[in-house]
Amino acid sequence: MPLVGKRHKHHDLRHRLREAFAWRGEEGRADVSQWWADASIMGELGPALADLCSSRDRITTVLAPEATGFLLGPLVAVSLGAGFVEMRRGLSEAELGDQVLLRSTPPDYLSRTVEWGIRRRRLCSAHRVLFVDDWADTSATARTARRLVEDSGATWVGAAVLVDGTAPSERRDLDLRGLLRERELT
Repeated sequence: MPLVGKRHKHHDLRHRLREAFAWRGEEGRADVSQWWADASIMGELGPALADLCSSRDRITTVLAPEATGFLLGPLVAVSLGAGFVEMRRGLSEAELGDQVLLRSTPPDYLSRTVEWGIRRRRLCSAHRVLFVDDWADTSATARTARRLVEDSGATWVGAAVLVDGTAPSERRDLDLRGLLRERELT
């Protein structure tokens, strides 16, 4: 997923995201709650993340994890004219009455593993999937999403996040693009 040079198009949004961001507590937890509280920011997030992609990617489906991915994923999907598939923690075929694909993450930024799943029938070989989330740090969730996409037979196009804290090798491997780099949030 080549970066198409539109990063500067959203310079004002990037500035407002930095201004509305804070690190909180002794452990320095990210507080992005003001992003969700500001209607003008929310209105621009979907188009800005969609603009990180190229039309050559021919994205048909946006996949996003609960919880904040459920805010961003549909915004990006609408901007791209694509469908949306939710990625949930701890899905159960018995509870859903539907077949699921499950994968566990490598340790995430809190050193925990999480089992993620999707409804099996929501992705197939005809789908070209963009993963969307608010933040990528260890890339554990994005890597697990890619495995779910591959398990389904769909095509992984890449990932688009608001904040990219990944290493360059992870960024390249996942075709991950971020609106902001983590180091920009001081």
